[in-house]
Amino acid sequence: MHSFRDAEPGRNVVEGELAVRDDLCTRPAVLHGGALMALADTLGAIATVQNLPEGTWTTTIESKTNFFAAIPLGDVARAECTPLHRGRTTMVWQTRITRGDGRLAAVITQTQLVTKADDKRRTTETK
Repeated sequence: MHSFRDAEPGRNVVEGELAVRDDLCTRPAVLHGGALMALADTLGAIATVQNLPEGTWTTTIESKTNFFAAIPLGDVARAECTPLHRGRTTMVWQTRITRGDGRLAAVITQTQLVTKADDKRRTTETK
């Protein structure tokens, strides 16, 4: 379903693709906006996790999407996620999603909370 190219820790870009299938479409046969938002949220989470200090965890606390063009069935949504801010308590990522013809389809900006992990939450520590 998804294809991701992870950045190395500390790098500035995470990329991903999503093939536009019928089960991801609304009518008339275009990618549902929620699928675009989920793609962006996934990339922002991957990017944040790759930049977390040891012993911390993250969760999305805000997300804003601007839609510019529909992506039709059979096309591929291509996403590139870059940091706007990598701070001690929050990280902000922007994901630009384009269609196969290169036209901008959406821009998503999300804020990730960075906080100390406890025993009940997943951490970046390897066990």
